[in-house]
Amino acid sequence: MSNVSRRNLLPAALALTAAIATTGHAAAQPAWEPTRPVQLLVPAGTGGGADQMARTIQGIVSKYELMRQPIVVTNKAGGAGAEAFLEVKNSRGNPHILVITLSNLFTTPLATGVPVSWRDMTPVKMLALDEFVLWVHAESPWRTVGEFIAAARAQRLRMGGTGSRQEDHIITAAITRATGAPFT
Repeated sequence: MSNVSRRNLLPAALALTAAIATTGHAAAQPAWEPTRPVQLLVPAGTGGGADQMARTIQGIVSKYELMRQPIVVTNKAGGAGAEAFLEVKNSRGNPHILVITLSNLFTTPLATGVPVSWRDMTPVKMLALDEFVLWVHAESPWRTVGEFIAAARAQRLRMGGTGSRQEDHIITAAITRATGAPFT
């Protein structure tokens, strides 16, 4: 991971590790401490943003000995992340299972019909904000959104993203609906 991306992840990772290290309970109550390894599920494959965030958190917790038990990162990309979401849902009451997710927590149930909802989980902390930016090749003739949409109307353009039925696909469908410009 580059120094730039690591630097961007560090504040968010530190915020989560602080949340892990302290529970926020009243001073009279002892802090919860894991009694076995904590599994941090990633509802995506290795190498993506959620995976990088989870592994950064894992490294910080280990390096600074923030817990006596290790964090184990487990990628469960099956069913566009549904496998991980179902495991969290079915682990109600198990404080040793966490999930680090992104908008696929909302899109996966909508696209697949898997019986899980964001309401089945409790959010702890927003760690990052994923901005959506429309990019074109530097040598393309389009410099504005208007030019891009006009070209898409004239010739069906290809739009790339994270995957079918995920946020990029949904945004592309919304652009088509709003402008009439079809995309592949």
